[in-house]
Amino acid sequence: MLKEYRKTATIKAEQFDGSEEMMKKYHLIDGRDAFRFNSHIDPGKVYIVTLEGNFEINTSDWIATGVNDEHWAIADEIFKKTYEEVK
Repeated sequence: MLKEYRKTATIKAEQFDGSEEMMKKYHLIDGRDAFRFNSHIDPGKVYIVTLEGNFEINTSDWIATGVNDEHWAIADEIFKKTYEEVK
């Protein structure tokens, strides 16, 4: 039988602004630097290192931090539909 489930854990999140400060804080990969070591990386993009691998992140995407301090990117549109700020 199909049942509905809701996430119960809270996350911390910060909207990626493309700044060097956030690149360093979250150990993001600049494709221009990494391309020379990995031809599968697009030099015009930025990547976030996650438990599942490296994924593209765009300015305005959200960087979520989970209960074990792991990070992942969430597109702005999906983030706004899925999460609400805890007061």
